[in-house]
Amino acid sequence: MTENDPGRRHIDIRVPVLARVEGEGALEIRARDGRIQQLQLRIFEPPRYFEKFLEGRSWEEVPDLVARICGICPVAYQMSAVQALEQAFATVPGAWVDHARRLIYCGEWIQSHALHIHLLALPDFLGFDNAIALAGAHPEVVRRGMDLQRLGNDLIRLFGGRSVHPVGVRVGGFHRAPDPEAAADLQRRLDQALPRAEELVAFLADLDLPRDDQDFISVALRHEREYPMYAGRIVSDHGLDIPVEAYAGHFTEEHRPHSTALYSRLHGRPYLVGPLARLNLNHDRLSPRAAAALANSGLRLPSRNMFHALLARGIELLQALEDAHGLLGNDAPEGAPHAQVSPRAGAGFGATEAPRGLLWHHYVTDDEGRVRLARIVPPTAQNQARMEEDLRRSLEAFGLHHDDDALRLRGEMVVRNYDPCISCATHFLKVRIHRDGEDHDGGPIQGMEWTRF
Repeated sequence: MTENDPGRRHIDIRVPVLARVEGEGALEIRARDGRIQQLQLRIFEPPRYFEKFLEGRSWEEVPDLVARICGICPVAYQMSAVQALEQAFATVPGAWVDHARRLIYCGEWIQSHALHIHLLALPDFLGFDNAIALAGAHPEVVRRGMDLQRLGNDLIRLFGGRSVHPVGVRVGGFHRAPDPEAAADLQRRLDQALPRAEELVAFLADLDLPRDDQDFISVALRHEREYPMYAGRIVSDHGLDIPVEAYAGHFTEEHRPHSTALYSRLHGRPYLVGPLARLNLNHDRLSPRAAAALANSGLRLPSRNMFHALLARGIELLQALEDAHGLLGNDAPEGAPHAQVSPRAGAGFGATEAPRGLLWHHYVTDDEGRVRLARIVPPTAQNQARMEEDLRRSLEAFGLHHDDDALRLRGEMVVRNYDPCISCATHFLKVRIHRDGEDHDGGPIQGMEWTRF
């Protein structure tokens, strides 16, 4: 290869990553001869200190505090937190509370998956720059997404008092039972939404998704009867099967110099959490309509195509609607909608399946139930090492000979495939390609300058 061969190139990709979750970031790639030599997903956001904020707080404050960690998935943080504190206090909520918690969680899955599919992902696969442009050509597609998202929000509001950072959740159950008339109205809307969700799965199955087969470890909860959401053991497709309490004995977190976010590994290896991992491990737990939709989609499991996460979200959205439709018909609680709580010194663990994947909490409390130690491992951190590996393999398979815009779009699609945050709906990658020691202006390269977005 000669010195002037355009195949010799340096690629510098900058990514302002998911401002509402990871915050500021950039993707740096160094490549030569069509191979990536170094890839780093840099996360710039300063530490948020939520775990430290919790120290010294009363057990009664924790559910409302952890809901502020994420505006898209507040219920997930609340559900994992109350599980951990109830274990620490030896509190056992009744069957109605368990059903109601799965129901409010269904609302979060519905709104988050609907948002991601219709506003973040579909513009990529239908050839539009953003959801506004998509709505101009396919208003019915975006309208379906907004209707489903609204329905999910209303389910959260039914138990949480409001859809963003809900305040109805407490250790032991809920502050109040739902209004019967509002529940009946939602039941009717769920009945109408089920066929629309089935149509959505068929629509997604017909998309010409990129072929991006990779070798990865799937990790998710697994429940003895249900599709995992609120409870289960932690399993993988490489033989892992442990209780939630044993998480720290198998999973590790580490700092990297280029990122303020922690990297998670299972027995030293990156792994995948989220819709595709859940479906790979739990498709035999799908409800009847969701199972039928999966069969009709033609998707063969386990899938190794990372872009099948889009179809997995559609199937899970249908699953959540079907679950909610069945759960909402349960009778009202007898007496208070929560169990009696007696705080004490102890330690507890909780794990649930956020829309993005496994979410793990650990708390240590004192005699009065104040938090002495808190540890929270979110799904985005667990996916970060896998995301870097995915970007490396996807971009190399796609071909580094493509122009800047094509590489940027491919990188965006890979990142968006992991996290349904509203902020990543925009085109957030900046790509700069250097060839033969010159930048785009023809001058010599003096090194890289990083900007924060």
